[in-house]
Amino acid sequence: MNKVKLTQDENLSFKVSHQLLPQEQQRIDLYFSLPVEMGISPSTLNAEDYFYSNIKSHSAYYSAKLHLPLVRSRFISQRFVGEKQEDQSDYRLNLNLYSYQLKIALDADIKQTLKLKSAEEFYPAAIELAEQISGLTKKLRRYTPSDNKLSSFFENADNYLSWHVEQSFLKLLSKGPKSSDFSVEREFLLTLCREENNYRIACKYNSQVTLNDPNRITNKMRLLQRLIEYGVVFQKQTRYLDLNLKRLVRGGVTAVIMAFVMVLVLNARSSFTEVTLALIAFLGLIYGLRETFKEDLTGLIWRKIQKGRPKWQNLFRHSVNQKRILSQILWLEYITTKDLPKTVNALFQQRRQQNKQAARLLHFRCDNKVLTKEFLPGYGEIQQRLFFNLTPFVRFLKKGAGRLYSLDAQKVSSQAVERRYQINLILRCVDKEGEHLQRFKITLNRSEIVNIEAMAI
Repeated sequence: MNKVKLTQDENLSFKVSHQLLPQEQQRIDLYFSLPVEMGISPSTLNAEDYFYSNIKSHSAYYSAKLHLPLVRSRFISQRFVGEKQEDQSDYRLNLNLYSYQLKIALDADIKQTLKLKSAEEFYPAAIELAEQISGLTKKLRRYTPSDNKLSSFFENADNYLSWHVEQSFLKLLSKGPKSSDFSVEREFLLTLCREENNYRIACKYNSQVTLNDPNRITNKMRLLQRLIEYGVVFQKQTRYLDLNLKRLVRGGVTAVIMAFVMVLVLNARSSFTEVTLALIAFLGLIYGLRETFKEDLTGLIWRKIQKGRPKWQNLFRHSVNQKRILSQILWLEYITTKDLPKTVNALFQQRRQQNKQAARLLHFRCDNKVLTKEFLPGYGEIQQRLFFNLTPFVRFLKKGAGRLYSLDAQKVSSQAVERRYQINLILRCVDKEGEHLQRFKITLNRSEIVNIEAMAI
């Protein structure tokens, strides 16, 4: 499945990434097979609560050309100054496009370079990357705006990019292979980090108090990162679709029950000529039964009506002109085996017999529809990412699993082993090219996702 990728994000989360073209429609389904021993069910993990707190959606402009910024320098040159409000907005938008693309390119190249395990391959690639990023940052700083109205936008972007470049190459040196044969190349990379640090000090971008506190400088840079995402990352608005229908169901059930109660009350009044203890007890019993069964009956009817219906809509807008870019219709619900599509059920049945344990099925569905006919110049796609946090899934897992004993000659030794659980997940994508399926095995313990393995179909 080339169009949709499922990868690990953090310790207990994964992300689903895919690209969308103008006016494209696409459906994404995720079918979770959760072992019963994990203790997950509608009574322990409410689907709506899980959606609001643990499923995040992110959408932004995207280009496969990650190594070259798409915004020409003329858009951020000192020649582009103006007193009009739209001029400032255009400057900020194009500056952010350049900065965001630079960050994405650097992150992708750093990740790619870290995959090189031999020093002979690693250091030449790192030097080439350092020279490229140095040239791009110099290109940005060559056109520092003279207008005070624009300088704050530039300083925020420049401050963040300088810090991010330094942190990226320090991470590269920390995690890369060590070799005394490449001390010159290592010193070159360290010099780049020192130069960026000295540059920020010379520009007085950050106070000494902020620099002395790792938490403050990190949180400030996180804020600056959000600022450069303005105009590139879309604003999201989430709407619950069935709010009015839910009110109608609740009102309808209440009306029917109240009508039934009133009939009983009127019959009781006609049967009892006077107000007696028996009448009071009977009326109390009627109203007690009403309160007891009203919520249960409302919940039962609502579950029947809501089953299979979409629950939420995410609407993504351009943060500058508020133009609608993308619409998402979302589902999340527990299902049974009979609700599975035949192709999905057949893929689940391909598991080995020992893996076919009793499980609870959780279904997530996302229907994407791109609303605009064209994107900003230089961008042919937008990237949609869905983040799933599995922390609530491990809430009821047992700690550890004891010890494993082994015999070595006459000596008995033991070692601690951990208890691991396995979630089977089927990712289904339906678009104009047809249906695409992929099964994954997610192995996790109480603290992290140990492995995500794509299974051969």
